Amino acid sequence: MVYQACPIKAEPKFFMNQNYVIIVAGGSGKRMDAGIPKQFLLLNGRPILMHTCETFYRFSKSLIQILVLPVEYISTWEELCKTYSFAIPHRVVEGGPERFFSVQNALRSIAIGEGLVAIHDGVRPLVSHKTIQAAFDAAQQFGNAIPVIPVIESVREQTATGNRIIDRNKLHLIQTPQVFQCKLICKAYEQEFSTSFTDDASVLEKMGGKIVLTEGNPENIKITRPMDLVIAEALMKRA
Repeated sequence: MVYQACPIKAEPKFFMNQNYVIIVAGGSGKRMDAGIPKQFLLLNGRPILMHTCETFYRFSKSLIQILVLPVEYISTWEELCKTYSFAIPHRVVEGGPERFFSVQNALRSIAIGEGLVAIHDGVRPLVSHKTIQAAFDAAQQFGNAIPVIPVIESVREQTATGNRIIDRNKLHLIQTPQVFQCKLICKAYEQEFSTSFTDDASVLEKMGGKIVLTEGNPENIKITRPMDLVIAEALMKRA
């Protein structure tokens, strides 16, 4: 099967034992106050989302890339692909009203087999190949893998009577890609939506899955504020 370089609005069934990466780019960019979704903002001269796709393509050209975009911005993405001569093979799936439904739509577009699926934030272009590989390796062995980094600042919890210190050594900051065996995560996403679902791991955990943690990389920041874009530019130039 030949995968088209230009995005198309389609939900085909793919090979049964293929590995995938679902790149979720459904944000509106309100915190950026930029007038366009944050995934389309320029980073080092190209849209952030393109850098993210390129990172996974360099990691493995055999990964099938599925982008999840708001329906009203699919045509914008198509124009950007033409403008920047973006030719990485990928498919586009319409997003939903919540991230849960966006991921669910993408999962329903793949054939459930023995492969692995990574689910990644479209505005995390600086994930390292080491982080991706560690997550895939652990998911292959244990069924899932969630990259994390340690909390380095002091943390306090607000309580009904005031606040209290929390042992930061017991806390982790969650990153993506979160990688799962296809069968497990597809089954988990057939659950009803809950506001307790803060990431993909929490969806699997609600079904009784035990979450496995792997090492992330500090540069793998989520670009959500103007300051993050400045930091990402500096990190990219240093690399």
